Amino acid sequence: MTPPDAFVSAFFALPEGRFAGTSGDRRYVVVRQQLAKGKSHKLVAHELGGTDYISMNLYQTRISGALLRPCEMAASKVIAFVLDFEPDA
Repeated sequence: MTPPDAFVSAFFALPEGRFAGTSGDRRYVVVRQQLAKGKSHKLVAHELGGTDYISMNLYQTRISGALLRPCEMAASKVIAFVLDFEPDA
């Protein structure tokens, strides 16, 4: 699916690597990786002290632009997570 522009902006505002932060009232450890010379991006988040899990890939294509591929979950869950996520300072 082609994600909303606000999602793409929020995704690329997140730091690369491993970091912690908050989405909603939950704390997460997140890993964001850039792959294939920037054409592919992966994000995995684990809730601290809980069972929530977020996993997704974002592909940058010349023809279609950004393509979101959630891993075994609804795209709406991934989009809501990224839009709401606040990394720790």
